[in-house]
Amino acid sequence: MVNKNIILILLAGLILMAGCSGAEETTLKKAPNFSLQDINGKTVRLSDYSGKVIILNFFATWCPPCREEIPDFIELVNTTDKERFAIIGISVEKGDEGTVRKFAAANKINYPVLVDDGFVSKTYGSISSIPTTFIIDRNSNITEKIIGSRTKREFEDKIKPLL
Repeated sequence: MVNKNIILILLAGLILMAGCSGAEETTLKKAPNFSLQDINGKTVRLSDYSGKVIILNFFATWCPPCREEIPDFIELVNTTDKERFAIIGISVEKGDEGTVRKFAAANKINYPVLVDDGFVSKTYGSISSIPTTFIIDRNSNITEKIIGSRTKREFEDKIKPLL
């Protein structure tokens, strides 16, 4: 005969695991504004993009899944209305800003690339996995948090209804 307490513990564990297994979270809260330097020393604020749908992507140059997304992001910038849409990349790398600058140039990144100061990533919920991407609507609400890489098509499907 199986002990009822063991069954209850196993069920509770399964429920907790199911709640934590999703790689995507849907929220509807205001995206924290920030001010960071881009790789050329220019100050960029999230509020500079007010009224636009934004893909805010936390990445690192050494991260293979992050690198895989970059050509799709470049294409999205090229094919989506710049008056209503923007991508912002935030490097979470520690150390030399020059590495990020060289990486952006070598990959012909056509969107702003900023360098995290450690504070911004924490305001977005302590980025523990990269890439981590936030979809932000035209009213500055975070509509989705995506952990892991996605394809161009998947990002298009997420931003299209918001444009």
